[in-house]
This record gives sequence, C-alpha cells and structure tokens, in this order.
Amino acid sequence: MTLKRMDNVGIVVEDLGGAIDFFRELGLELEGRATIEGEWAGRVTGLGDQHVEIAMMRTPDGHSRLELSRFLAPPVVADHRNAPVNALGYLRVMFTVDDVDETFERLRTHGAQLVGEIVQYKEAYRLCYVRGPEGLLIGLAQELGGEQ
Repeated sequence: MTLKRMDNVGIVVEDLGGAIDFFRELGLELEGRATIEGEWAGRVTGLGDQHVEIAMMRTPDGHSRLELSRFLAPPVVADHRNAPVNALGYLRVMFTVDDVDETFERLRTHGAQLVGEIVQYKEAYRLCYVRGPEGLLIGLAQELGGEQ
C-alpha cells in the first residue's frame, strides 16, 4: 500500500472563530464548519461521548488543510500552547508566503507576536516563528530564489 497524501493537521483551540479569522488572514480558506458528535466519533478518537465543533481550513493551492477543533465535551486535558520551539511532539506548521514582513504585519492585527526575529538563511529564505491566537505557533518562510 502506498501513501496517497497527508490529509490535514489538527489543532485544538478554545476560540474557534478567532482561529478561523487568524488563518483566513494568513490566506487559508474556510472549507466548512461542522459539529461532530456521536458514538462513531468517540470510537475513532477513543474519547467516548464527544461533542466537537470543527472548521476545515484549506491552503490556496488546495493541497493542504488545517482542522481546527473546539472540544465542548470532554474538556481538554493538556495545554501545550506556550511550549518552547524545542518541545517534544507536534509543535508548529510552516507556511510559505510571498512576503514575511507584510504577512507578519497583517497577522499582528490578529494578536500575532514574533517569537524571535525575522532572519535570512543564505540567499534562499527569510524565516520566522510567530505565536498567534491562544499561543499557536506557526512558521513563515519566504523563498528568495537564491542558493538553497
């Protein structure tokens, strides 16, 4: 059997509307919203009786998605939002953008904060990490077209 694609990356949030607004500003499109509940859903996640609001966000190229989830039941049990960039486990999603500075300035209006600074790697990339709403960590990369 061969892997076909990576379908999505899941992110659990408390403020679903704020997260949607943030990722829309970044350039993702809201593909849809739904409420997921019932015995079948609990069997998939192992959480039993769950009630979750989700929003599926799609990248402009249509190939990647973020699934934003707000758990109404059961309540969330851990909080990794303020973990440093070297914490174990899934941590961040990196997005390629046209202009790192312009993108960061737009995201700042949605509460984004620069983690360190915007840096340049050779003549290939400008990069930074950004904390968005609820401390979500994302990376921004601008391809410069030079040496890689």
